[in-house]
Amino acid sequence: MENNNAPKHLYFYSVGLSYKKADAEVRGQFSLDAVAKTRLLEQAKIEGIESLIVTSTCNRTEIYGFAEHPFQLIKLICDNSNGSVDAFQKVGFVYKNQEAINHLFRVGTGLDSQILGDFEIISQIKTSFTHSKSMGLANTFMERLVNAVIQASKKIKNETEISSGATSVSFASVQYIIKNVEDIGNKNILLFGTGKIGRNTCENLVKHTKNEHITLINRTKDKAEKLAGKLNLIVKDYSELHLELQKADVVVVATGAQNPTVDKAILNLKKPLLILDLSIPKNVHENVEELEGVTLIHMDYLSQLTDETLENRKLHIPAAEAIIEEIKEEFVTWTKGRKFAPTINALKEKLNAIKVSELDFQSRKIADFNEAQAEIISNRIIQKITTHFANHLKDDDTMVDESIEWIEKVFKIKAS
Repeated sequence: MENNNAPKHLYFYSVGLSYKKADAEVRGQFSLDAVAKTRLLEQAKIEGIESLIVTSTCNRTEIYGFAEHPFQLIKLICDNSNGSVDAFQKVGFVYKNQEAINHLFRVGTGLDSQILGDFEIISQIKTSFTHSKSMGLANTFMERLVNAVIQASKKIKNETEISSGATSVSFASVQYIIKNVEDIGNKNILLFGTGKIGRNTCENLVKHTKNEHITLINRTKDKAEKLAGKLNLIVKDYSELHLELQKADVVVVATGAQNPTVDKAILNLKKPLLILDLSIPKNVHENVEELEGVTLIHMDYLSQLTDETLENRKLHIPAAEAIIEEIKEEFVTWTKGRKFAPTINALKEKLNAIKVSELDFQSRKIADFNEAQAEIISNRIIQKITTHFANHLKDDDTMVDESIEWIEKVFKIKAS
């Protein structure tokens, strides 16, 4: 007869998609803004997920969390974005247990970033964890794991040169502009969007082009004014976007909108125009390329631009991986002990219950039964048996989750 009260076995998964297999358009379908992330976490609580964090950047949308089956987590992403399960199956990934832990370490330390050594993702992971914890969705395992990844990230940043040199999407975009636009110092540059990428791009433009004709537009004007004040730039109202687009020689779009904010309908060009779209989802409609004189460059292309800096960074990958292995080993040792201790304790209780029952039976059956000696012998046998199981579970080659499941099934126990 099937035991409907059998314990649920949860596994640690990393599910999601990234720039490696999903282009910008597909990543845009699965992107999650702040509201969508909160909605996803609320749904996770309702559906009984005990612990997870969710990240969504221009390069990836990923969930790290516990579930019986990865589809529970994939469904959360699809339910709260414009992506579909079919699309996810084509470009998404699923990592389980140790592979999932490995993946989070590589993401958090910049080894899995589109631009090697880009450490911006670690701040996203920190923020995601804080968000989950505030909603009661971060268990001890998750907290310890995230702290281990943060520790590895700091150590790699401080002890290797994997993030040395200036290279990022914002830097690559400015390099592209300088190489492809003649007399850039005298051209009209319009920057639309002053989020993190927009600010970084703006600072690089000022630093490397010496251009004094840079105009900023942002939906929230005071954010643009704050940046403009630092760099002595011009700010225009969002309502003037269509007018400023006509004046510009170069437009950098870095907004966080979920739909295109620039298309051919609002362009009335009288000269060539270079547009760089640094947004995910894309914020410039591809129909602008139907207009003569328009060149549209997306961040995916800019991210592929490699230079000496990136080649030099690759030399430091082995040192970074050695640091990850050192910190990951400490975490795995902690989590293995934490994971199997309840099972070993439950096994000991089960064997003790068998011992008590058997000693009671034998004491009534055998004349002059020496219960004290039997107690000592039985306890030593139980200790040796549980030690054997504990040593098996500590072994590096042991599949801990599967072994725990087997022990609990054979001895009909449930770890608390």
